[in-house]
Amino acid sequence: MADLREHLCDVPEDRIRLYPTPGTATEEESLLVAERGEGLCELVDGVLVEKTMGYIESNLAIELACIIRNFLDQYRIGKLFGSDGPYRLFAGRLRMPDLSFVPWTRFPGRTLPKGRVLAFAPDLAVEILSEGNTKREMQLKLAEYFQAGTRLVWYIDPRDRTATIYTAIDHEEKIDANGILDGRDVLPGFTLRLGDLFARAEGPP
Repeated sequence: MADLREHLCDVPEDRIRLYPTPGTATEEESLLVAERGEGLCELVDGVLVEKTMGYIESNLAIELACIIRNFLDQYRIGKLFGSDGPYRLFAGRLRMPDLSFVPWTRFPGRTLPKGRVLAFAPDLAVEILSEGNTKREMQLKLAEYFQAGTRLVWYIDPRDRTATIYTAIDHEEKIDANGILDGRDVLPGFTLRLGDLFARAEGPP
């Protein structure tokens, strides 16, 4: 197990599924976990790795999704997907960002492809960090996203109320509650003060 955890960048043991046997799991088995209502599992080199998200992280993801969705209702430039929308970044590597965006220009004829997995990386990937995420794990994900073609990544940390904006694996900007989540050329015109997102998630309806 120690060697497996090392390979998975220190992912806690309770997030590693031992059935199917690590190293033998398939994309189909990852999808079946969600279909059975047993949570979400990413696929990493034949290993099913559970995604972690508590109610705080889930609430933040939903509120951010609502804000971006409202923006997309006005500027119909692409589609927003939730955490149960998987992406095949590489063979044997299935990732499920908490939120993701893909412009219509990526879909021929502005038509969503058939199937349950998108066979490319999102243009924007958003991860809401939880206590179960390790630094090395998130560094690995970041490298994978950009290697596969993602252009913008937001890592939002509810514990210290900050976010890190990546436009490349080696180009980051960390913001506090007064900073702005900027859609750059991926979501052109979209801006959101980070503190407003937290206020919306924490305040009354």
